[in-house]
Amino acid sequence: MAEKQNTSHLRKALGWSLAGLASAWRETAFRQEIYCLCVLAPLAFCLGKSGLERAMLLASLLLVLIVELMNTAVEAAIDRIGPERHPLSGRAKDIASAAVFIALINAVLVWLLILLG
Repeated sequence: MAEKQNTSHLRKALGWSLAGLASAWRETAFRQEIYCLCVLAPLAFCLGKSGLERAMLLASLLLVLIVELMNTAVEAAIDRIGPERHPLSGRAKDIASAAVFIALINAVLVWLLILLG
């Protein structure tokens, strides 16, 4: 019985995750980052000289997507609160956006250090 409940929960969790990805796909920035991943991921396998280098190149790209998903979640939660402007709402959105920016800088640095190093 417990195994059936675990399977049911896993199916539900997968459904929620796929719904989240579908929702994020409607965001231009997320789509652009997915397109970059589609171009750069194969290059990571070609350009990385070791398994560790390939992993770091790919992980830096995936980190951008993860942080973008969190940024989108913060924006959705803030927008749910209401349309009026509030300094704390703006601050939360700005900080989440800054996290995406830092993840992008991280990806660029990882790629440069591995490819030029």
